[in-house]
Amino acid sequence: MANSSDQSTTALDPTSQKALHLDQQLCFALYSTSLAMTKMYKPLLDTLGLTYPQYLIMLILWQNDGLALKDVGEQLHIDSGALTPVIKRMEAMGLLIRTRNPQSERTLEIRLTKAGWAMREQAVQVNRTVGLSCGLAETEIHALRQELIELRAQLTKKL
Repeated sequence: MANSSDQSTTALDPTSQKALHLDQQLCFALYSTSLAMTKMYKPLLDTLGLTYPQYLIMLILWQNDGLALKDVGEQLHIDSGALTPVIKRMEAMGLLIRTRNPQSERTLEIRLTKAGWAMREQAVQVNRTVGLSCGLAETEIHALRQELIELRAQLTKKL
């Protein structure tokens, strides 16, 4: 059994070796930052009784209530079929209702209830707390968010 100090038969130059270090990977920086961000949100969202995916759905509906399920999925970059169990749990919690569009029976619309709307005020504090925890100026947060949006758009072109 080979140990970690064994060299392979093809040696890489130092630049190529360094390029393969975990701390040099953009994907890992994004992944580990996403994990840290989600961990930051968890205790704050626990006070609202929401999971992070549920919070994202609420953000969408607070901005534009009465959307079709497929539109919510598109905004989250998730297949609408994967959202159905989350939406059903939120409906059971009394935060939203699902109704069929009278003009298009195949379209399932999602609408907030009074309880869902009432939660919006508490969410403002969640947003504020997370923003402060980032340790960045508001302009830096906006610039970073824009860069990430552009990166996502570039990567999705390749899919």
